[in-house]
Amino acid sequence: MKHLPNILTLCNLFCGCIAISFILHAQPILGELSDGEPYWLKGTTQAFYGSLFILLAAIFDLLDGMVARWLGVFSPIGKDLDSLADVVSFGVAPSMIMMKMLWAAWMQSPDAMDISLIAISPAFLLACFGALRLARFNTMPPNNSFFTGVPIPAVGLLVASFPLIYFYNPLGLGIRLLNPWILYLVIGILCWLMVSKIKLFTLKFAKGGMQKNLAPIIWIILTGIAVPFLKTLAVPFSFLLYIILSFVFKPTEA
Repeated sequence: MKHLPNILTLCNLFCGCIAISFILHAQPILGELSDGEPYWLKGTTQAFYGSLFILLAAIFDLLDGMVARWLGVFSPIGKDLDSLADVVSFGVAPSMIMMKMLWAAWMQSPDAMDISLIAISPAFLLACFGALRLARFNTMPPNNSFFTGVPIPAVGLLVASFPLIYFYNPLGLGIRLLNPWILYLVIGILCWLMVSKIKLFTLKFAKGGMQKNLAPIIWIILTGIAVPFLKTLAVPFSFLLYIILSFVFKPTEA
């Protein structure tokens, strides 16, 4: 039983590797808008399945910590293994999604054949800054009250929602995602958020009643309400809500 947390962490890593495989094999197909007008799903279709495996990796990432606390086991190997799995599932895999989306965006340009591969290289900054975020987290004193900087799984899940948004194209926003300058801006903001000094609340409920846990309670309720209405847009909504609530409630050391 003591090895169960590490097994769950390896399941996280395994799902991240499968996600990368799906994303790299994504091929363009012809899709259809809500009004019946055809348009090309450029290189992001199988990335849809990659997104689902990133979500599955996040579930295993949540479970390994819960099981470790339940069993009362901890080891330096487990901590390092968790970071290695996270950088693949929530750093490298989302970088692959961004790479595919940047490639698809630039392929719409009239001079697409002249676009250098350097144009899609900023996608890999997500993996680099995610690794830096994890390294900083592992060297900081333990803190159960708040995170400093946005956790890499949150960023990974946000980016994983992009192929789903593009696939379903809610409110016509999916097609607008294939703008390289918007994608560069998103990459820059997400990289900064991961290594920033912003304090964000954790989802671990603290002692002290509802007042002490108001931020995560509001976040869970509003996210749950948003899912049936916003569908794939519920992920970006939840991400922004998480940051806004952290600014409003200003988490502090317990």
